[in-house]
Amino acid sequence: MASAVAERNVVGMKLDLLRSRADIRSVDVANMLGTTPETVSRWKQGRAYPRPRKESLLVDLEYVVERLSEFYSDPKTARAWLYSRHKYFGGVRPADLIQEGRIEEVLEAIQAMTDPTYT
Repeated sequence: MASAVAERNVVGMKLDLLRSRADIRSVDVANMLGTTPETVSRWKQGRAYPRPRKESLLVDLEYVVERLSEFYSDPKTARAWLYSRHKYFGGVRPADLIQEGRIEEVLEAIQAMTDPTYT
């Protein structure tokens, strides 16, 4: 039982961090991870735990948001970046790339924003 509580706390903390740093709601997480808002709600409540593929995407999303928070102090601005089409991605939204598992491309773009000398 203590293990389930600890897992819930970890997943819940990750979901809370996404909300506080990039204004990403459960429905957004569900869309990016290819699941339902109800499933994300169960994760947050500790009634379920993400399968390995979803957990990996959740951790990657958390890392993307942490990197964005280094560049954007306003969570709504970070959210706007994730949901806006970008020339850097040929008009594709970073949120769509995340959903496709193309995290590295998103991270490279963030690195390029924070370090103009990065190639």
